Amino acid sequence: MKRVRKAVFPVAGLGTRFLPATKSIPKEMLTVVDRPVIQYVVDEAREAGIEHFIFVTGRNKAVIEDHFDVQFELYDTLAQRGKTEQLERLQRLQPAPGQTSFTRQQVPLGLGHAVWCARELVGDEPFALLLPDMIMQSEKSCMREMVELYAETGNNIIAVQECDPAEAHKYGIVGKGKSVHTGFEIEGMVEKPKQGTAPSNLFINGRYILQPEIFKILASQERGAGDEIQLTDAMLKLEKMQSFYGYHYRGRTFDCGSPEGFVEANVAFALSRSDLSRSMAGVIEGLLGEIKPGK
Repeated sequence: MKRVRKAVFPVAGLGTRFLPATKSIPKEMLTVVDRPVIQYVVDEAREAGIEHFIFVTGRNKAVIEDHFDVQFELYDTLAQRGKTEQLERLQRLQPAPGQTSFTRQQVPLGLGHAVWCARELVGDEPFALLLPDMIMQSEKSCMREMVELYAETGNNIIAVQECDPAEAHKYGIVGKGKSVHTGFEIEGMVEKPKQGTAPSNLFINGRYILQPEIFKILASQERGAGDEIQLTDAMLKLEKMQSFYGYHYRGRTFDCGSPEGFVEANVAFALSRSDLSRSMAGVIEGLLGEIKPGK
C-alpha cells in the first residue's frame, strides 16, 4: 500500500461571492486573522505528513505561488531589524524547495475537472484532496486522522460531518455502513438528495483521500450538475470497483467561500489565540451591546 505523499488544492475559483474584494485578490488569499485561508489548508496537509503540495490554479492567481515562495528582501529586512520571531515563523511555514507544483485549469469545468488537471503531477499513487474554501479547527487535524484511517484500511477515504437532517438536501450525503477502525464503510453517495430521501445526515466536508484510478474515470466523465464535471459522479463510478470509507470529523469547519463562514472563522480563530482571546471577547461583547443588526 502506497503512502499518501501528495495533496491537491483546487484554487482556480473566481470567488464571486466576495466581490469586489476578489476582483484583484484571490479568495484563497483573504486572511483569517493574520494568515491567508490557503495557508490554514496547507498547514493541515503538512501536519498529516504530506510532502508535495499541488495547486490547480487559474488566471490572476499568481499571488498564491508568490506566497509560498521565498521573499529574500523581506527575510533580509526582518533579520537586519532583529525581528527573529517573525522571521522564524515565516520560515517554518515555508515549503522546502521542490515541494510545491502549480498547474492551470484553463476552463472552469468544475471540481472534477480541476482534480483531473493534476493527474500528471500526482502520477500513479493515492493523493489527498483538500478544498481550500473549507478550513478546520480541531486539536488533531482532519487530514491527519484520515491518513491514519487510510493506513488501516487502504482504498478511498472521505471526511464527513453531521448536519441538520432538514438541511441534508443542500449537500453531498453518504450512507453509513459498519464501523471499521476509526471510521466506517460508506454505503452509497448522493449529491443533494431530494428532501426526505437522504440516507443519513452525514455530509461530505471537503477532505478526501483518493486512489489514482479516479483520473481515468474523470477523463471521460460526462458533465453533470451545473454543466460541470462533478467529482461525486466520478466517485460513484469508482465505488463500484473500490471500497470507500468515511471518517466522522467532529471538529469545527468554516466555509470561507461564504461571507458568513469567513467572518465566523475570523472570530473563532481570534478567540482561540492566547494573545487575542481576551481583547476580542471584550470587543465582540461591546459590539453586541452597541450595534443593532442590519435590516
